[in-house]
Amino acid sequence: MNDKNLELNELMDKNRVEEVLPAIFKISVPLPKNPLKAINSYILKSNDRNLIIDTGFNRKECKETLQTAIDTLNIDLNITDFFITHMHADHSGLANELSTPASKIYISNPDGEIINGKGLWSKLLAMAQANGFPKEILRAGIQKHPGYKYGHMGHIDYTPIKENDIIRIGSYKFSCIATPGHTRGHMCLYERDKEIFISGDHILGDITPNIAINTDKDKNPLKDYYNSLDKVFDYNIKIVLPGHRSIIDDHKKRICELKTHHKTRLEEVTHILTNNSHNAYIVAAKMRWDIKIEGWEHFPIAQKWFATFEALAHLRYLEEEGILKKITKNGIIEYIN
Repeated sequence: MNDKNLELNELMDKNRVEEVLPAIFKISVPLPKNPLKAINSYILKSNDRNLIIDTGFNRKECKETLQTAIDTLNIDLNITDFFITHMHADHSGLANELSTPASKIYISNPDGEIINGKGLWSKLLAMAQANGFPKEILRAGIQKHPGYKYGHMGHIDYTPIKENDIIRIGSYKFSCIATPGHTRGHMCLYERDKEIFISGDHILGDITPNIAINTDKDKNPLKDYYNSLDKVFDYNIKIVLPGHRSIIDDHKKRICELKTHHKTRLEEVTHILTNNSHNAYIVAAKMRWDIKIEGWEHFPIAQKWFATFEALAHLRYLEEEGILKKITKNGIIEYIN
């Protein structure tokens, strides 16, 4: 057995590399000190060109793991393209670091424009403040945000993709499926003949995708997410390869569970606002979160940030449905039913 095979076997023994389907390898890329724990990057290998789907953060631990997998699988990056399911840094952070001048980096235009745009964080700061995030921790909310700390470096010269575009790798023929919700430009891949669905963060099995306000252009991401779940519900799918955690073998069951989760969330938010008006930060503080910390005051600032913008997405959905109305008190947006 040669050194490459020994290294590959070692990675497989550590559950870092798994051949989940012929010529499709799942790489468990660690996300240190992050509740998500790891991201599933996928390497599709062929004699002509290879494809890497999602990359991990732009940080040493992610790059070392992915680079080791690339080396042990004998992947030539000069004939390798990249597919980024969405703009979040845990999926896009290493695209520039690993790509070569011969690589194409596929990203949807809505997310690609955000990735390459300027002023995103200042706009999010203003939005957070307008929705009740305390001024004294506002700046720390950005500075501790993993997307701010571990995002891509420089401009990404990406190839835009849209609904029904085709990407062929070896014997696989994937259609691009637009699934806005988790982000405005979230994109999945669907192999109709082989009934494979690469879901990014659209459908996750062990955890629920964060449906939140990501940018100032997001209007009603939870409504978008519901529509995207409905869109893929009747697809013939044998296996879902998600962006995090375990592979899914019953996408319809999981979609029903995800919709039930958000229905419960909406009921919780509505109850919190019964006979009271609150801003998104206060609503988030009163919601139940699956995090092993006693009390909102002990939440890490980054998690308070995520929770506030997820609460805001649910508030906007309820406002559009006519269940809540938005008011402004002392320059802060509040909601009441």
